[in-house]
Amino acid sequence: MKFIRIVRQEPISGVGYRAGFLDAAYDLVYDDQTPRKTYRELMTVLHWFSDNLERPSKFNRSSQKGAHLKNTKGLSWFKPTAADHIAKAFELRRVLDDLGIFTSVLRSNRIGYVVYEDEFQIVAEPFSDTPT
Repeated sequence: MKFIRIVRQEPISGVGYRAGFLDAAYDLVYDDQTPRKTYRELMTVLHWFSDNLERPSKFNRSSQKGAHLKNTKGLSWFKPTAADHIAKAFELRRVLDDLGIFTSVLRSNRIGYVVYEDEFQIVAEPFSDTPT
């Protein structure tokens, strides 16, 4: 069973992993240079995700009060059974790639220590050999 993660090609400075495709899309939504047609395309798909994908309640293993808001080491992965979500993610990936924001698709069975899971996604703190 391979989990899927779509990420920007360049890593986040000082963090060691790459931002996900939704982060890239939101960056464009908040950029006043984004063409109106592209903005509408982005918002359509982002609204779909908002309506059809839970926002994870946790991104790390810590049980300290407020830890879910900081030290967010967890990375989000789609379950292979999340066909509709993966299709929408690839739709959004096409928009990003068309704008020169190139993405990569990561696939792995070893995604790390699971800290959140629902029907369509898993958030896990990566193992040292997990692609990030």
